Amino acid sequence: MSGGVFTIQGRPVRHCDGLRRRSFLKAGALGFGALTLADLLRGEAAAGIRSSNKAIINIHLDGGPPQMDLIDPKPDAPSEIRGEFGPIRTKIPGVHLTELLPRIAAHADKYVFLRALVGADGKHDAFQCQSGFTEKELTSVGGRPAMGCVLNKLLGKSGDTAPCFVDLLQGRPFVRNSARPGFLGATQSAYRPDIAHLFPLALSVGMKAELEKQSYGRSESLALTAGLTAARLENRLALRQSLDTFRREVDASGAMQAVDKFTQLSLGILSSGKFADALDLEKEDRRVLERYTPRIADSGLGETMESPKAALKFLMARRLVEAGVRCVSLSLGDFDTHEANFPRLRYLGPLLDHALDTLVTDLDERGMLDDVMIIVWGEFGRSPKISAKGGREHWPQVSMGLMAGGGLRTGQVIGSTDRHAAEAASRPVHYQDVFAMLYRHLGIDAQSTTLTDTTGRPHLLLDMGRPIEELI
Repeated sequence: MSGGVFTIQGRPVRHCDGLRRRSFLKAGALGFGALTLADLLRGEAAAGIRSSNKAIINIHLDGGPPQMDLIDPKPDAPSEIRGEFGPIRTKIPGVHLTELLPRIAAHADKYVFLRALVGADGKHDAFQCQSGFTEKELTSVGGRPAMGCVLNKLLGKSGDTAPCFVDLLQGRPFVRNSARPGFLGATQSAYRPDIAHLFPLALSVGMKAELEKQSYGRSESLALTAGLTAARLENRLALRQSLDTFRREVDASGAMQAVDKFTQLSLGILSSGKFADALDLEKEDRRVLERYTPRIADSGLGETMESPKAALKFLMARRLVEAGVRCVSLSLGDFDTHEANFPRLRYLGPLLDHALDTLVTDLDERGMLDDVMIIVWGEFGRSPKISAKGGREHWPQVSMGLMAGGGLRTGQVIGSTDRHAAEAASRPVHYQDVFAMLYRHLGIDAQSTTLTDTTGRPHLLLDMGRPIEELI
């Protein structure tokens, strides 16, 4: 493409830099990638164009959720396929979910149900749910960046008092470091606050070993602990910076530059207070905390399973977008049900039902739902046939997703599967199609916006995804 027109679409939005952007912005491009969105944003900043608050909450169901046990019941399938959970009616006529999701069913008009999500890589890596791409792509230049890291690059600026991208992923997604910056370099990494003390989640022996093998998995971020003053934080950061300088002296990846960036960011958020407060759930109204906390017992199914308190991660996500964060990723798991699928789902299903529906209702009541687009999905689906261990295996052929908010035309089911929930039967939606919707919500045209890798080569944000027309 040469001598074309570069277009950004979408309604006016407020970014973490506080700039307002027009619904349609066009500029002549001298060549493919010659004018990037970052160039346009700098021009807008000079022109003083400002915007409204739009954000993404990306919820990963760690391990791969079973589509037929949640949003795509198959009551007429043989018993070894349909499983133990019966269908229930929803607010959408003729649409059923399983009995595990009664709250979502009652408010189904607030959701979009993606029953034919395709294109999964089939690996336990949430990277597709963070970027739309497989981890194998562009490895020679560092790999593709996660969406949140792209937003850091395009929308963030020095002096922001809240990061564009906050990563709350735990468990398997954290070990796989799925929210990695790829060819954008370490300076565009996610801000990853330490939430382990709030949401204890043990790593399996295999996960711990994998974390030790991966240098990028050791990246540290700064926890804002109770009673930590700005002066004490400065001393701590100075010490950490000196240690990191020594450790990474021979590191050419830009990691030290990233440490400097997060040092400045941490001091900035302390001076503003708003972002630090968002991470402190003790500052939330007690009634809201109680509302988000489900009245269910701990699962007792193993140390890698979430506790009922995991629902409060959804509350933290709401608080973060209120504070100006543009993209929050979080996880809920463990949905890797190779065995004991039904006992696990009897716990995880109601936990998801409570946490997600409370978040959607809360955002709606606060007048924020149209500004915040929510996506809920996993790295793949699960096999129709139940195994001898009472589990379901990995199934990349088709998976599931839920969307809410963002001004979407909700109250719809998009796509269908065959009678066993094994293959897409109609209207398949690719992971990249979902990302096209997410970018569009932020006013970014992913089919024309480019980022340049370390060799100077431009890459479109998406190479095949298209917005889901039924939702616009």
